[in-house]
Amino acid sequence: MQEDDGRVSRQVTGDDDAWAIAQAVLPGGVNASARLNSVIGKPFFASSGKGGVIVDALGREYIDLSISNGASLLGYGHPSICGAVEQALREGVLCAHETLHQISLAQRLTELVPSAEMVRFCGTGTETTWHAIRLARAYTQRPIIIKFEGHFHGYNDYLAYSAWPPLDLAGSVDTPLLYPETEGVPEAVRNYVIVLPFNNIHALEAVLNQRHQDIAAVILEPVNYNSGTILPLPGYLESVRELTAKYGVLLIFDEILSGFQTGSDCMQGYFHVTPDLTTLGKALGAGMPLSALVGKREIMEKLAPLGKAMHSGTYIAHPTSILAAIAFLTEIDRAGFYPALLGQCSYLIENVRSIFQKAGMTVKVPVLGARFSLLFGIAEEQHVTNYRDAALHDRRSVQQFYAMMLEEGIYFNPGWHHGICSAHTTEQMERVLESVERVVRRMTGEKSSLKDQVS
Repeated sequence: MQEDDGRVSRQVTGDDDAWAIAQAVLPGGVNASARLNSVIGKPFFASSGKGGVIVDALGREYIDLSISNGASLLGYGHPSICGAVEQALREGVLCAHETLHQISLAQRLTELVPSAEMVRFCGTGTETTWHAIRLARAYTQRPIIIKFEGHFHGYNDYLAYSAWPPLDLAGSVDTPLLYPETEGVPEAVRNYVIVLPFNNIHALEAVLNQRHQDIAAVILEPVNYNSGTILPLPGYLESVRELTAKYGVLLIFDEILSGFQTGSDCMQGYFHVTPDLTTLGKALGAGMPLSALVGKREIMEKLAPLGKAMHSGTYIAHPTSILAAIAFLTEIDRAGFYPALLGQCSYLIENVRSIFQKAGMTVKVPVLGARFSLLFGIAEEQHVTNYRDAALHDRRSVQQFYAMMLEEGIYFNPGWHHGICSAHTTEQMERVLESVERVVRRMTGEKSSLKDQVS
């Protein structure tokens, strides 16, 4: 494992070796903090993927129900996406230049996404939400942003609060405390962020009524996938839109995750509520690194060179990602794409719910579009309207379930949300359901055995 000069050998014979080597050269052995898989106690080292299947470092295949956290909606190695990347390579990888491809993609987004009158491309979601709130401040000349508890907008300084706060440190339900999700954020940043409970329109109205003159924008996930697929209550998004318009506050939909999960018009099209600005990402790049900031023309024109809000970077709108996104939008526009994808997901979830119910297990399985969550210890009929409700789920049981499913060859990222892609087959869904049945029998059997021992 060690070379003469002290460096770690690059020869890897399996995931344990990879883990040991990684820790010597990567902080924590990972390139992203969340990739330390809590189920296996180390990262999941992938070697390849095809369709809806991912292969680990030892060559073992898994049906993937994370699907790149929702980014690979077409699956892995889709011919159209590979062809788009190959085209970018043939054209010379024209980094730091404008091309006709960016224009084509921007035009298509303005046709599909209701809020998209103009477009700017970005990289990561963290970067894109940061540009969105800075643009909102530049446009309104106000300093404060409202976000919601349980909603995740990346780790930029102004939004890295109260995504998943420990309940004993979260304050009251109606007036949550600011809980930093990372160290290194200056204390003064707290003065520019307000955290409110999701699905509580009265809390939002009270704050806007008192402080609207200081508030630039309200940012939210229209569907809170990041805390258990929590849907907005009927009329909630419409009321948020009305209140923000009344007080001259911008409304930002963070659709980095939710975009394209229900249709090509994203969640704003699904709910028929149009925000002022939207952030898009994950699925848009079809596995390639790409996000977008889109919005109303008068707001977007505050970006330089028309305005004074800067947005620039050498790798912004990289042609490999742009061409992949054009190919992605072409694929999802094909007749029958979404009926097939959403029908497959509905079939899976209906049967998963049935398996849990027949086994007497208390598990809520909320779903919208192609993504869903598993909330063990919460009844299907129980209302989950905010992070506090979802945070009461049985974490130990869900981790046990993920671990056992991994043994079955089914990969769940041990987080809050999961999903399928268009490349998943009916046969693969049947294999998933068979595995769920076996795992549920094991879990209920083990529970019964423990009860018998106690008695």
